Amino acid sequence: MHVEVRQTKDGSSTLFVPELNEHYHSVHGALQESQHVFIKMGLQATLERLPAVRLLEVGFGTGLNALLTLQHSLATGATVQYDTLEKYPLSAEVVDKLEFEKFILNPELLDFFQPLHAAPWEQPVPITPNFTLQKLEIDLEAFAPAPESYDLIYFDAFAPEKQPHLWTDAIFQKLYDALAPGGRLVTYCAKGSFKRSLKAAGFTVEALPGPPGKREMTRGVK
Repeated sequence: MHVEVRQTKDGSSTLFVPELNEHYHSVHGALQESQHVFIKMGLQATLERLPAVRLLEVGFGTGLNALLTLQHSLATGATVQYDTLEKYPLSAEVVDKLEFEKFILNPELLDFFQPLHAAPWEQPVPITPNFTLQKLEIDLEAFAPAPESYDLIYFDAFAPEKQPHLWTDAIFQKLYDALAPGGRLVTYCAKGSFKRSLKAAGFTVEALPGPPGKREMTRGVK
C-alpha cells in the first residue's frame, strides 16, 4: 500500500493510506492515543494482575505500540512476549520519514526503534532481556493462534468501515479463544456492532473513556 507521513495534533507522526482514505492513528494525537488505549488501559491494567504478559498486536504499523510497550518494560522490569501481525510491512525509507526522534524524547528508547523494525520476521527476537519480539507477516484471517496463548491483545486494525473482514464475529471468537482466562482485548473502536461481536464471542465488554478527541474506547475481558 502507498502511504504518506502525516503529523498529528500532539506533534507525533502517523501514516495516511490514500487507497483507504484512512490514518494509522488518531489525527488528534498518535502518541496520546497509543499511550491511553494500549498502554494505560491494556498493558498497565494487565500487569496489575500478572508479572509477565504474553501479548498479541493486530497491526504492527509504525511500531509505536511496540516501542511504548518496550518503554514500560524497561521502566518496570516487566517481562513481555510481544507477537505482532502485519500484512503490509513498511519500507526502511518510510520508517526513516516517521522521524520518531521529534516526539520520543528519551534517547535510550529511541535506540530501540530501528532494531524493532529491522528485526527478522517469523521468529522470536530478544530485544532486551525482558522483551521478546516476534513479527509475523500474515493477515489476521489466516493467523491460527493456540488456545489460551495470550494475556492481552492490542486490536489496532483499520476501522470497521475500511477493513470489515477483520471485524467479524468469527475473528473475535478466534481472539477470545486465544486469550487466557482473565485476558483482555483493547481497541480504540467503540462501534455498537463491534461490541455486539465481542459479546457474541463471550467477552465482558467495558466502555472506557477514550483518548483526546474520542469519547469512548472499548475493552473486552475473558
